[in-house]
Amino acid sequence: MGPIIGIDLGTTNSCVAVIEGGKPIIIPNAEGNRTTPSVVAFTKSGERLVGDLAKRQAVTNSRGTVSSIKREMGTEFRIDLDGRRRTPQEISAMILHKLKTDAEAYLGTEVTDAVITVPAYFNDVQRQATKDAGRIAGLNVQRIINEPTAAALAYGLDHGESQKIMVYDLGGGTFDVSIIEIGDNVIEVLSTCGDNHLGGDDFDQRLCNYLVSEFKQQTRFNLAKDPLALQRVREAAEKAKKELSSSTTAVVNLPFIAQDRSGPLHMDLTVTRSVFERLTRDLIERTTMPVQTALNDAGLSVSQLSKVLLVGGSTRIPAVQEHVRSLVGMAPNKALNPDECVALGAAIQGGTLGSASSGSLATSSPGQEILLLDVTPLSLSIETVGGVATRLIDRNSTLPVRYSQIFTTASNFQTSVEIHVLQGERPMARDNKTIGKFKLTGIKRAPRGIPQIEVAFDLDTNGILKVSARDLGTGRAQEITISSSSNLSEAEIQQAMQDAAQYAHTDKLRKEVMELRNQAEIQVMEVKEALRVCGNSLDRAARNQVKGDLAALEKLLSRHRPEKLSPDVLPDLRRTNDQLKFSSALLMQMYANSRPAE
Repeated sequence: MGPIIGIDLGTTNSCVAVIEGGKPIIIPNAEGNRTTPSVVAFTKSGERLVGDLAKRQAVTNSRGTVSSIKREMGTEFRIDLDGRRRTPQEISAMILHKLKTDAEAYLGTEVTDAVITVPAYFNDVQRQATKDAGRIAGLNVQRIINEPTAAALAYGLDHGESQKIMVYDLGGGTFDVSIIEIGDNVIEVLSTCGDNHLGGDDFDQRLCNYLVSEFKQQTRFNLAKDPLALQRVREAAEKAKKELSSSTTAVVNLPFIAQDRSGPLHMDLTVTRSVFERLTRDLIERTTMPVQTALNDAGLSVSQLSKVLLVGGSTRIPAVQEHVRSLVGMAPNKALNPDECVALGAAIQGGTLGSASSGSLATSSPGQEILLLDVTPLSLSIETVGGVATRLIDRNSTLPVRYSQIFTTASNFQTSVEIHVLQGERPMARDNKTIGKFKLTGIKRAPRGIPQIEVAFDLDTNGILKVSARDLGTGRAQEITISSSSNLSEAEIQQAMQDAAQYAHTDKLRKEVMELRNQAEIQVMEVKEALRVCGNSLDRAARNQVKGDLAALEKLLSRHRPEKLSPDVLPDLRRTNDQLKFSSALLMQMYANSRPAE
């Protein structure tokens, strides 16, 4: 088995790590950065861009660019890109494929297996959607683990003494808090709580709205109606937010942001940290209730916590750190890099799984001797008579877990029952989230209350649920692995995998044609210089042949600019380039001999 990489698939940025030399390390991307923007774009020519390249062109191609897709995982959301309606799973798969490709380039070997992290408060549908995205990207997802748990795993390696810690994880799009106990080589999640729609994106939006409002007051021009200008403001807001973490003021200077009858308009605004904190105070306050709920569920008081770990880039905001300090009465621990620790923890879990599958007893993986006990974030129920949500598995139950209960029919001579599976904490079914439905048929006709139907919930280590129902009288059974209508069908997954493979092939061809074009441009310059220096030494026929082949290659290059280069031109470009190389061979030899020896 090859290396199992650990992937933090983030809302704003993603990160990939692997165990190397017995330690988890971050794998830099092709651009040399340790994190990759979770951004996907399609250019007008149909080229797919992922990561830094996609983010850099977002201002000029806002309609063809999508970011923060993680917030839509497990929903019916679709977005039109490159003439097709794309699902969140497909877009996430493009990000995962980029991380996979960068890992393969770094490791020099094929990568097929991965551990992927998700917010602790992701429900079953969102977890399944993440697993589907991995499949589409060509990854065998060995395990889905919670982000705070991964962070604790990264922290617990060097701090293995018995302790209870809180992981406060405020990322780009989600907030999670987990109470975790570390001791005796066991990392056990005691409770978890959170908010799937709270993160750095919301802070950026508040600041963006403020800048638009201030600019409108100054100029009476509404930037919200100009998508291109609004994208520039969003990027400036994100940059200003980061500056305000280390400085008390940030200047937002955007020249030529708009134009009215008086001429071009420029944004030049100064934002203070106090203004930013006022704009986002309620967002920070929203983290209070999940913290208190997690502590209550774990049966702990803040005085029993040894440390509070900060995870996620948004925890760099000073007001967030001060809020955590006020909640728990201690300064939060900053031993972990909030952008990288989740991927490192996932890599450690991958190393553990790799060692287990190979049957090796060697301590090659730092997480090999650590037992990881995670929990389910939400209660699981079925709907019973009167619309009641009858709970089978309570939230914060340790994974894996299986529980069954005997039910009966509600009507006389009923021959089928619908099993309506729910996730949530409310007592009535209608107030919880439906994650699946199926029917058990063939029940023996009998008065109500007589048939005995066993319903079993089986929740695996990935937090993915399998539900079965069995009529104890007839032995008839039915089971499903929950896949809500918001998830992809098997046929859709297979189609998406084929599309992803096609794009991988196209991307490879694009890279090949760009490299060949660069070679051709270099050859054109070198042949031109050789003609200037040695052209008169060739006979007329040979010189004319070189000039003709040179002109043909220059014409081909001028017709196919780099931004509109298609793989279709590859055969013509290769043939024309080779023709010039062949006809100019003698000239280039003469040119080389004419140059003084170094």
